[in-house]
Amino acid sequence: MLALGIKFFQELFHVFPIILNMSESQIVLTVLALVDISLVGSLIIMVMLSGYENFVSKLDVDEGADNLGWLGKLDAGSLKIKVAASIVAISSIHLLRAFMNLQQIDNDKLMWYVVFHMTFVFSALLLGYLDKIAFASHRDH
Repeated sequence: MLALGIKFFQELFHVFPIILNMSESQIVLTVLALVDISLVGSLIIMVMLSGYENFVSKLDVDEGADNLGWLGKLDAGSLKIKVAASIVAISSIHLLRAFMNLQQIDNDKLMWYVVFHMTFVFSALLLGYLDKIAFASHRDH
């Protein structure tokens, strides 16, 4: 998390002095890079807290206090689905960044980006379907 935080603010500080001279596509690419870093960071936090909650010990959270709505409600199957959805979102951002630089990327390389992204999408859908048919009767929601 520390490395991601450093990288996030490094990108932010690099863009501030030149923001007025940047083209619209360069700004979009920079924002996509920052969103990508924050998605990876939130994915790490979600996996850490849910893994601790599911496999080590229950977290004591006061009822009246502000807390994360998903905390305590994620079992291992739901966690896999959330991780898969986050990976698809991260892959989508990388694919969008590739499409923004379309003139600088070979067609073969772009095709592989799309193939990898569709593999992630198909895997996430398959995980969701398998989780639904295997564990739907065990959940109380």
